[in-house]
Amino acid sequence: MLLNPRPSDAAPPAAHDRVYRGLRTRIMHGQLAPGQALTLRGIGREFDVSMTPAREALRRLVAEGALSMSASGRVATPELSNERIEELAALRALLEVELASRALPRAHMALIERLQTINTGVAEAVARHDAVAYIRANLEFHRALYLRAQAPAMLAMAETVWLQLGPTMRALYGKLRRKEPPHYHRLIIAALKAGDEPGLRLAVRSDVTQGLKMLTA
Repeated sequence: MLLNPRPSDAAPPAAHDRVYRGLRTRIMHGQLAPGQALTLRGIGREFDVSMTPAREALRRLVAEGALSMSASGRVATPELSNERIEELAALRALLEVELASRALPRAHMALIERLQTINTGVAEAVARHDAVAYIRANLEFHRALYLRAQAPAMLAMAETVWLQLGPTMRALYGKLRRKEPPHYHRLIIAALKAGDEPGLRLAVRSDVTQGLKMLTA
């Protein structure tokens, strides 16, 4: 019996987990529009799986708030009310400001340089008018910073909020018609360089809430 199997001996991931992770990434990155329906048959064809793993993946995503299920059983990405958007924006402000604050003592030059590189990718996505690439790079910027907080439970909660907001962020990108990357990213980097905790907290709070306010105006 092999106690430590080689990579080639390891069991492949369960089919439902593969489907779940694939759909989760697409939703978080805004690849699905608000109100877009998903069917078991369509997911089965796309991921080459049977109905059972497709159903299990959808069940997990509904439980996380990434998808909604109507009384008739129709599954779709959520169309968030203004009140729900405001609630999720408030959660982002609470969680991400705290994560950034905890990350600050560990924000060495290697991290700052990485954030600058990611922000270049954000600018390139804006220049290409690529909404999905923009959302992906924007989340990568925040995740890279928050990983330094060494608060995995808090980061997991933040990612659940990102997941619920994914389709809405796609709608927001279209409304903003961005021509340049968020200037709050530059303020975040400047605050990290200066060791300025109040400035960092303000920059992160503004970055994660200002855009969403446009959708509830």
